[in-house]
Amino acid sequence: MESTKDNPLRAEKKKKMLALREKGLELFPHNFKPSIKADELHEKYNHIETGQVLEEVKVTMAGRLMTHRDMGKAAFFNIQDQDGRIQGYVKKQELPEEDQQYFDGVDLGDWVGIQGYVFKTKKGELSVHCTGFKIITKTIEPLPEKYHGVADVEIKYRHRHLDLISDEDSRKVFKTRSLIIREIRRFLDGRGFLEVETPVLQPIYGGAAAHPFSTHHRALDMKLFLKISPELYLKRLIVGGFEKVYEIGKNFRNEGIDRSHNPEFTMLEYYEAYTDYLDQMNQFEELICHVTEKVKGTLKFEYQGKPIDFSRPWKRVTVLGGIQEFGGFDANSLTDEDLFKKLKELGSDMKTPGTRGQMIMEAFELVAEPKLWNPTIVMDFPKEVSPLTKAHRSEEGLVERFEPIAAGMEIGNSYSELNDPLDQRTRLEEQEAQRIVDEEAQPMDEDFLHAIETGMPPTGGVGIGIERIVMILTDRPSIRDIIFFPTMKFK
Repeated sequence: MESTKDNPLRAEKKKKMLALREKGLELFPHNFKPSIKADELHEKYNHIETGQVLEEVKVTMAGRLMTHRDMGKAAFFNIQDQDGRIQGYVKKQELPEEDQQYFDGVDLGDWVGIQGYVFKTKKGELSVHCTGFKIITKTIEPLPEKYHGVADVEIKYRHRHLDLISDEDSRKVFKTRSLIIREIRRFLDGRGFLEVETPVLQPIYGGAAAHPFSTHHRALDMKLFLKISPELYLKRLIVGGFEKVYEIGKNFRNEGIDRSHNPEFTMLEYYEAYTDYLDQMNQFEELICHVTEKVKGTLKFEYQGKPIDFSRPWKRVTVLGGIQEFGGFDANSLTDEDLFKKLKELGSDMKTPGTRGQMIMEAFELVAEPKLWNPTIVMDFPKEVSPLTKAHRSEEGLVERFEPIAAGMEIGNSYSELNDPLDQRTRLEEQEAQRIVDEEAQPMDEDFLHAIETGMPPTGGVGIGIERIVMILTDRPSIRDIIFFPTMKFK
């Protein structure tokens, strides 16, 4: 951004502010009470005829001054509130003397309050003929040039307020994000789920394979971690007798940043007693289709210029089947050594061989995941990469887990949750041993094991990445476009 120190527009705006203050005008009142919003005014009165005047329809409105066309004794301007814009018209001699001083001192970007009556201009634009005009917040910083949106993505993400002021499409994206979360809550609440909260600061992180952020609590003199997942706490609530619980909240993973990853992100997780991953496949589809229809009005639309179809039922493919279908080889028939060689041929970044399960998943992510465009349920994962999941009821070495993938991105994760306390202890012991070479392995958590030993009924659990759903439903290519304040390097 241009240096504020040498910005002549900024200097001129500050000069005007000081001049208005010298006249004794209040530039920062404690409140202002609009009677109607821009979109509501358009909805109620846009039907009136060109040139029609409704002097009896008196309104009070507020917003940011976005345009200003001075014609000497009169002027047209546009103000923008949260939901839209409205045109104002002023004849200066009709304003009280104090309001004329406000109007003469106003700048683009200032927040203003107007009073007046409704009419439609000869050009057919609904407007407010102003009988009162006040500056309710005087600004110093100039707005982005020409109000065509912030082109520089660095400014767009670092100074989101400028993006929201100047780009109507960006404002719509974030309204849609709010609608998506609201519809998710409506769906789950309607099915008897209880919304809960779990700790953000945790003494032991768990529930996912990820690097945590850590901090130190001074009063307790102990290390704490920002949660990478609420899973282990939500399962405690199932143990405690709540049969359907969910949480929508922030998770934190100390990892890379790219088009579909941000270190701080929003996750929905829900758990339902007496169900398994087959039940949750259907419920996952129903939830996403419910939200999609509410937001898009259809299950078939375009994402990034390419058709995508959320119609049910979604395709099902196993991990091993996907490797065979898209990679053309049977990963299960290869030795560990040959599988690692194959991964290197495919361009894997693995430096040394991982567990067999890790290498199978690496193969799937290389050859299959990028090719799954329409929503697809990927199921039956290797046991080694799923320490909290029930063993598959018919396939040795696999677990009952699925991940839905759409537009080449994982959008969720689900298990038939492991509730055998002896098996769970063994799995966590194996993960603890593995942490010597893999920092993302699940740490031992005796408190969680105590809960499982107390008894958790058969349970199906689901996690959904809210941002990736929002990306698809708002047709945005990057997660940074749909997070108000994405993580950025501090300047």
